[in-house]
Amino acid sequence: MRLLLVDDEAELVSALAERLSLRGIEADYATDGDAAADKVRASAYDLAVLDMKMPGLSGLDLKKKLQRLRPGMRFIFMTGHGSEEDFRAGSAEAAGYLVKPVRIEALIAAVETALAAGRG
Repeated sequence: MRLLLVDDEAELVSALAERLSLRGIEADYATDGDAAADKVRASAYDLAVLDMKMPGLSGLDLKKKLQRLRPGMRFIFMTGHGSEEDFRAGSAEAAGYLVKPVRIEALIAAVETALAAGRG
């Protein structure tokens, strides 16, 4: 399983990627939409975890871009804002939705659920 974490908070995504790797999950990260698209062009990922609100491309816009590059990729959204609007949009557009701060156990559970749903 390969994951791509995308958030403009570099410390957050680097820490999550490190914690996931300690649990045997291969995870890369990017801090903006352009870098994320470059990584997806270069490597195959099973799933991307996208921040809903980032400078430049929003998480929803980035999801659409990444889907065009890798149609089978699954998505989870995360946000620090947790608004009802974000929840509705994220729930409709992705296999999971997490509110920051993200607990590693909740992230792993959401990843496993999203990937299992993709196989069903």
